[in-house]
This record gives sequence, C-alpha cells and structure tokens, in this order.
Amino acid sequence: MKKVLLGIILFMFVVSLFGQQKANYRLADKFFITKMGNIVPSRDVKPGFLKDSDKFWYTYKTCEGKNYYFVDPKSGKRQMLFDPVRLAEQLGEITNKAYNSKDINIVPSFTEEGKNFRFQLEGKTIEYSLASGKCRVVPKEELEKNALPKKTGNGISSVYSLSPDKSLIVYTKDHNLWLKKSEEPDSLSVQLTSDGCRDFSYSDDDEGENARVFTTKARWIKGQNRLYVLRVDKREVGTLPVVETLSGRPRLLKSSFGSSKYMMPGDKAVLHFELSFIDAESRVVTKVNLDKWRDQKVQLLHVSADNHYLYIQRTKRTCDELDLCKVDTYTGEVTVILHETCKPYINDRMQAIMFLNDDQEFLWWSERTGWGHYYLYSSDGTFRRAVTSGAWTAGEIMRIDSVKRELYVLGYGREENRHPYYAHLYKASLDKVGTVKLLTPEDANHKVTMSPSGKYFIDTYSRVDLAPHSILRDKNGKLVCELAEADLTALYATGWKMPERFMVKAADGVTDLYGVMWKPFDFDSTRHYPIISYVYPGPQQDALPVDFTITGNDNCALAQVGFIVVTIGHRGGTPIRGHYYSTFGFGNLRDYPLADNKFALEQLADRHPFVDISRVGIFGHSGGAFMSVAALCTYPDFYKAAVATSGNHDNNIYNQAWGETFHGVREEVKGKDTVFTVKIPTNMELAKNLKGHLLIVTGEVDNNVHPAHTYRMVDALLKAGKHFEMYVLPGQQHMYKGAADVFMRRKLWFHFAKHLLGDYSAESFSDMEEFNQLK
Repeated sequence: MKKVLLGIILFMFVVSLFGQQKANYRLADKFFITKMGNIVPSRDVKPGFLKDSDKFWYTYKTCEGKNYYFVDPKSGKRQMLFDPVRLAEQLGEITNKAYNSKDINIVPSFTEEGKNFRFQLEGKTIEYSLASGKCRVVPKEELEKNALPKKTGNGISSVYSLSPDKSLIVYTKDHNLWLKKSEEPDSLSVQLTSDGCRDFSYSDDDEGENARVFTTKARWIKGQNRLYVLRVDKREVGTLPVVETLSGRPRLLKSSFGSSKYMMPGDKAVLHFELSFIDAESRVVTKVNLDKWRDQKVQLLHVSADNHYLYIQRTKRTCDELDLCKVDTYTGEVTVILHETCKPYINDRMQAIMFLNDDQEFLWWSERTGWGHYYLYSSDGTFRRAVTSGAWTAGEIMRIDSVKRELYVLGYGREENRHPYYAHLYKASLDKVGTVKLLTPEDANHKVTMSPSGKYFIDTYSRVDLAPHSILRDKNGKLVCELAEADLTALYATGWKMPERFMVKAADGVTDLYGVMWKPFDFDSTRHYPIISYVYPGPQQDALPVDFTITGNDNCALAQVGFIVVTIGHRGGTPIRGHYYSTFGFGNLRDYPLADNKFALEQLADRHPFVDISRVGIFGHSGGAFMSVAALCTYPDFYKAAVATSGNHDNNIYNQAWGETFHGVREEVKGKDTVFTVKIPTNMELAKNLKGHLLIVTGEVDNNVHPAHTYRMVDALLKAGKHFEMYVLPGQQHMYKGAADVFMRRKLWFHFAKHLLGDYSAESFSDMEEFNQLK
C-alpha cells in the first residue's frame, strides 16, 4: 500500500512539474523560419567574372547597406566598384529620382576591355567609367551601332534538329522521326521510323498527343549524316497518379518524375532501353545489342569529341555490377572497357566520370577500396593509376588542369580531428601517385568557386557555430585577399545564439557520430528540458547541417518553445563517410538508424543534467517521418511523442531505385525466366506497439511520397485500436508551402508542448497565432 501511495505522490509531482513548464510560443515565434530570412543580409560571394578574365565583381550586404566590389586577383586588390554616394547623386540627376546610396540595385555588364560597365535603369542604358567615376547615358544611336547583328535564322523552329552539314532537319511527329531538307522548308517530309508510340517515343515528350511536332531524342553524329537515339520503353510500367481537388473538377496528376509511370520495388514491368543508329540517307535503322542483364539500366555518359564513340553505362538491376561500354558510331560494335562490382550496391549518388586529354583518358570514381576515389584509365579501359587514395572520400571535381595534369577535387574526412562531413578542396597530380595537397586548411565546411582560368578560387567557409567567411586564394591555396564576412550584428541583437556541436558514439560503442544541439535562448542550466530529435535516415544523405544556419530548418524556433532539440548523424547515413558506413542499413531499410539515435540521446542525458530523458520526442519529414514512426513503435517506452510528415511508411510502394538499391532485390532464375523480388519491412507491421502520442500528416497531392503511405499507416493504427492525430493538407505536394507550411510548423510546436511539457493551452486556440494574446 505504501508503494502504491508513493507512486501516486510521485505521479502527482511529475504532473505538477509538467504544469509549471509553459510553452514559450512567443519566443519561438520571434525566431520562426519565415521571419529570419534577411536578418543576415549576405552569407557568400557570388562572383560576376569579366569576359575572358579572372577579374570579377560582386555585391555584399551588411547592416550598413549594400556595397559593390571589384577584384583583380593578379594584383591582389579588392576595391569598391564605385562610390555609392556619388553614383546615387549622378543617377538622381539622370532620372530625376532620389536613390538610397546604401541600397543601389544594378547589374553591371562590363565592356570587353573592362574599363567601363553598363547597366539598365528607368529604361536607359547608363555607362560608368571606372577611371573617372562618372556616368553617362548611352545614346540610342551608339547602342544600335555597336549592337550585335541579329540572327536572320533559316525559318527552322526550335523543335527541329539541324544536321552537322546543315542540309537536313529532323523532328518528331506521332512519336516518330521525320526528315526534310533545311533549305527547302516546304519540302516533303520523309518518315524515318514507324515503331514510335506513346511511352516508347522518339520524342522528348513521351506522353504527348499524336500529331504534335516536338523535339526529338535523336542526336546527329558529326561527320556523318546519321543519328543516334536512346529510347526508353515505359509501355508496361504501372501508373501512380494523385488526385488534386482544389481547382475545378478533381483531377489526376502525374508523379514527380514527370510521368504518370511509376516503378516500385520488385515490379515485373520496368523500363527497358534501346539504342539505335539511323542513316538519314538510306533510312536504315540499326539497333545496337546492349543486352547483358535482365532489366538492366542504360545511360549515355559521353560522346567522344570526334563523334566516333558513345560511352554507355549499363547497370545490373541488383545495383551491384556495371559495365562501361564504348560503342562505335560507324559499326555499332560494343566493347566493354571497364567492369565494376561493388557489394552490396554501387553508390550512384557520387559516381562520376570525366574525360580528358581529347578523350584519350578518363577519370572514374569508385568505392573499390571501401572509400570513394578517382582512378585514371586510358580510353580503351587500360588502368593507369589511382589519383586519390586513403581512408577518406574524394567528391565533386571542381576543375582539371589538362596542361599541368592536376585535379582539383573536394574531399571529406582526410584531415585528422576534423568533422568528416566538412568539404575541403585538394589538388592531386594525375601522374604522380600520392601527391594530394590541402588547399583550404580552415576547420570548417568549404564552398568553392573556381575562376575561369583556374588560377584562383573563391572560398567561403563556415560551420553551424562559425559565421561565413569569404576569401580569394590562388590555385595553390595561398591567400590573395579577404573578400567578406557575414554581418551578424542584427541577428545577435535579437538574442539569437549559435547552436552547439557535439560528438557521441553509435550503438556499437566505437563509431563516432556527430550532432548539433539547439537550446532555448532563455536557457536555465538548473532546469530539466525534454529533448527532441530531428531525424532523416538517409542513406543518400542525412539531416545534419554543416554550414552556418540561423534557423536550422526551424529547429531553432522549436527549441524556444522549451526544448533541447538535436539532430544526429548515424550509421547508414551519408555516403561521404565511406562505403561501410553508408551501407550499414542495407537489407533493413526500416530499423537501421533507430538504435544509434536512442543511444546517442541517452549519452547526451548522461552528459548534461538539464536533459530529461524521460521526455523524448522525435520528428522528421519524408524518410524522417518514416524513421520517427518506426522509432516510436520500436522503443515505445523511450520515445513519448512523434510528428511524421509525408513519410514513406511502406517502401514497397516507394520508387524502385530507392528500395531495390538500398534494401536489396533478390534475383532468382526460374526456368528460362529471371524473377526479381523485394520485401521491405514496413511501419504498419509495428502499429500494434504504439504507446506514445503520434501526429501523422500527408500532402493531398504528394507526387513523391504518395499519400497511400500515410493512409496505409493510418489504416493499420485504426485496426490496432490506437489513438493518434492525422491531417491531410489539401493541394500540398511533398514540400508544404504557404499557409499549410505555417500551420504544420506550429502544430508541431503544439503537439510537443502538450505531450512533453504538459501545456495544453493550444487546445483552446481558434487562430494559429493566438498564443500572442496569452499573458
């Protein structure tokens, strides 16, 4: 009896404690995502390079106004492009209007010699002299005299494709190719093909109506009066339309892939590809035999400069093998020049190929060592050398210096004791193995813009806790000059504070995970706060921000309601941390990130007394919604509340490439037939475990993650007798906009305030901002 009484007393204490924690909606509203857009005027430098020059201009805003700058990298000088006060006065004299010298808005267009620039204002062309600092209105006569000659054209519409010798034009009609002479627009057209049809068209508009003249998939081969065309056969593929109800008669809409056709994991009817060569004179169509694997995917990668070869990639449906093929445009002969196998799947999100040295060589990106790197091959597929190597990932190629044989590439995880998500720029030799040089040493994420010559680059670096800083470097990484630093004066004046970075361990107790934490700006270390995890499982990316962010996708505002809000990377997330890390979730597309998230939150609670681990929330969008529901139902005694918006709760009906790549597809040979099957665990299977408080949402016309995902989850919850909340947002696609977006962001506040703070005041609101009337 005493234990029961003690339990009741403890329960009443917790209830009373919840009652004392009121949601601070006003503070959250102050930092709402729609209200913080321009408070930091500029964050990076967007250069406008002069023609055939490394010189550039840019604008940058601070709390003092907008300024224009001119940079000459060779001299290392940065100066004001013009005196804004003097220019405003001159513009006033020209137009008889007053101008604010702190907010002049023009787009300079430099003359070829770079001594003057022109811009449009009030219907006038004005020229500014850099030497004198004076403006003049360019007379109409001078403009007409120096204007480029107008193209007379040949009467050929943009839907027609002109042959290399300009004698013939090809176009599509009725989904087939037609040909006629270019110099005789009224000449009779000749039909080249007859097997084109809807969903297997020679037109760029696969689903277009018959009799329409439209652009074509066919491309001319230089030096030959022949064409090549890669067609996609969609005829047997099923459809997945959504219903839009807000405008006139309710109607079916296409998917986000630009077609009503939609392939799901395990589908028997999938896309098929056909490559053909067509002789414009003989009208002979030759189909190229690219067949190797059942239901393979085919894509055109490159056309050689002399048009002698097409480079084609064919990928096995199981996504773990591919061939790089060279197709002779004269003979149609197919030669495999590279075969790649990578288990459990090939990372096509980062895969890249770059041809160089007049197509005599190519760089190929591969994870064959467990880390993504570039390898140099000759055009016939002969391996030459690894250009980058080691326990780090080489990413996007920024430039190749073909003269000095140097590669400029972004890299991740190479520097010790650095956040592995941060991009750094490196220079590597194409000919000397192991010569990789760091060009951007700052401990931050770097965004790089190369100059036209490649001799310089603009480097903007930042972190979630470091304001953006832009500088100019030469190609060896040497500082040329400072450009700009973001002005946070107005932001700090609001009471805003930087989020905090942290590191924890994965559930294996070994792997480092990285995270970001937002706290209330009226934070009191003696209080106990609920903790909410904002999640996205990947595996093509995760939700962890690395650049400077004011709102953190509105996580900053949510924290002000009265929470500790975190987002944490996990195994199976971003591919930039290596093949093992990114493929951790293969074969288990539902459960793989859950244990890491739970263990990370428990570590934060052990580390910080202000974290109340008895009140845990989780939320996310799309894959994050899928993860949130799975977490709530997998650890129902740990997570107490969740918000899931537009979640793919049943990946068996999400797109084929996603499910089959990241979960795996089983290939079986049955007699003469090959059968592919997929069975992905769903959230509906977990519905019976729900204990906490779930808010589940979908957009009515979500043509990415179909509303059926949410409807199936809701159906399972209903059948399990569970209590939950659900909304369908009319007219909304996968990403919510306007009033619906504002509604959902604030409903998220209200949901977590009710179930983690015990503040039910929002239940009485008739307007979404009624919290501003509370005392």
